[in-house]
Amino acid sequence: MPGPKGSRREPGGPLKNKARNPEPKDKLDEGGAVATSEAVALPTNGPEDGSKTWRSIAWAQAEENVRRLRQRIFKAAQQGDLKKVRNLQKLMLRSYSNTLTSVKRVAQVSSGRNTAGVDGVKSLTPSQKYELASAIHAEEEPYRAMPVKRVYIPKSNGKQRPLGIPVIRDRVMQARVKNALEPEWESRFEPRSYGFRPGRGCHDAREAIFNAASSRGKRVWVLDADLAGAFDRISHQHLLKSIGMFPAREMIRKWLKAGVMERGRFATTEEGTPQGGVISPLLLNVALHGMEEAAGARYKKKGAGREPVAVPGTPILIRYADDLVALCHTEEEANAVRMRLGEWLAPRGLAFNTEKTKTVHLNEGFDFLGFNVRRYDDQLLIKPSRTAIKRIKERLREAVKALRGSNAAALIAKLSPIIRGWAAYYRVAVSSKVFSSLDTYVWRLTFKWARHTHPRKSRTWVANRYFGRFNRSRDDKWVFGNPENTSYLIKFAWTKIARHDMVKGAASVDDPTLADYWDKRRHKTVPTTLDKRTLSMAYLQKGICPVCRQALIADAEYQPDNPREWIEWFATAKKRLEKHHLVYRSLGGSDARPNLRLVHSECHQHHHTGDRWENSRIAAARPLRSA
Repeated sequence: MPGPKGSRREPGGPLKNKARNPEPKDKLDEGGAVATSEAVALPTNGPEDGSKTWRSIAWAQAEENVRRLRQRIFKAAQQGDLKKVRNLQKLMLRSYSNTLTSVKRVAQVSSGRNTAGVDGVKSLTPSQKYELASAIHAEEEPYRAMPVKRVYIPKSNGKQRPLGIPVIRDRVMQARVKNALEPEWESRFEPRSYGFRPGRGCHDAREAIFNAASSRGKRVWVLDADLAGAFDRISHQHLLKSIGMFPAREMIRKWLKAGVMERGRFATTEEGTPQGGVISPLLLNVALHGMEEAAGARYKKKGAGREPVAVPGTPILIRYADDLVALCHTEEEANAVRMRLGEWLAPRGLAFNTEKTKTVHLNEGFDFLGFNVRRYDDQLLIKPSRTAIKRIKERLREAVKALRGSNAAALIAKLSPIIRGWAAYYRVAVSSKVFSSLDTYVWRLTFKWARHTHPRKSRTWVANRYFGRFNRSRDDKWVFGNPENTSYLIKFAWTKIARHDMVKGAASVDDPTLADYWDKRRHKTVPTTLDKRTLSMAYLQKGICPVCRQALIADAEYQPDNPREWIEWFATAKKRLEKHHLVYRSLGGSDARPNLRLVHSECHQHHHTGDRWENSRIAAARPLRSA
């Protein structure tokens, strides 16, 4: 939603207006006022209680305003109307709804919301979030990007991955700009680009590889490639040239040139975009756009309503961020693709990682995003890679070792999300045997843990105490459980193998003509890592939080690309949900489903501040039927 009329804005710069707390009503945010759920205009000098104002924002309306404006940008770009695209992007950059939702995503929803930049600011209160949104939207001073903070996180291979963490204010600004830039490029991006794009993910890339490699066995040679330090080496000049006269071009330039602070020392940045910035993944995709064409991939239409197919004799390139595979007919063709792409990458400041880039035959197989792709006697199979299996065993072993001396409840709480997340990531592959093998491994770990906990007890005593039919829905007497409350540890094999429903062609979430397609797709991709009771409640509530009227399980901005991050993603999603008692337990309320509602944790917290409109909203929600 926009601020007051008359706002001025320099090219690529911040909004300028004297009003510190703009009244949210203007044609830029069509669809009604969104400032508060009661559609109350904000006082010129700001509200007396900023925290209450933040809680009162009609988030569903704000999100809808941003979504519709993104769709308009996408449609104009698709039609080639660049003038209209730029005007709509300016509207997005002035939109108050965009500012509000950007603050919420960065400071409330994002898994990195408690990560501080160089200013040390993190964990904003509701009042601080509202003040930040107001200050950003009515910025008076010329915008200055602050240096990013260099931190290192462990990679799955044991090495360290450098991240550049912007301050919260810069992250919010980047989120605002991304909403203006991303729809334009979503209308252009190639159909087989799956990384860091809304509505797409690693499972789509895996399924695309399966389809391409299974097609009559023609493309049997594979260029398995990885780019060397892609985020750190992108050419600023080439990137700025690619985005053209985008209204916030100057802001992007400032972020690229902001510099890095590491251990108290400042370093300039002449190349690259910080891996950790909100807009960085989008900029990487912009820099790599056109790779399919450069590789020689060509497609032809097969008729109305049908997906284009690869032209015979040409390669198929599938990319997930800076990881890519090119399926070719011959080894010579694969090597030729590598040569062409090497020349194409050079002006972008990029190059192949020679240690990880190779040409292989499908019979030899290759690893991609934690999966092993290999042909066995003319049958293509995709399984969890040996490296991935080794890593999950190490993680499970270390987790159990760290909890020696603890109780069964702590062990179950620690291992369950790890098992759920890993199984959910690999449920789309040929994983049944691997799941069973891992269950045996976990049994050995837990039995050893129990023996260590009770060194003077016999093996039979330990088995009778900690193993049994704790899960009454399964005929399995070797389930590890807590004898004090009958809670139990889930098994890998309980996750059903299910083929992934791949996103179709060049479909984008910003395409207004595909709104029904994406709505149905979201309902089919409910996270399987939530426990059965929570999933059942979410289903009965049609996936809606009765307080804020938004989706209970919000999508991650981008799907994680490895099992470890997948586990953390779903663990974070679960922490954001709580069960609310309509009749409090202190007043005699029970834990029966008709007395419960599933709500966001922040909504639950806000409810208990005593906001009457939230109390009535929850009470008016459709009662849950017993199950």
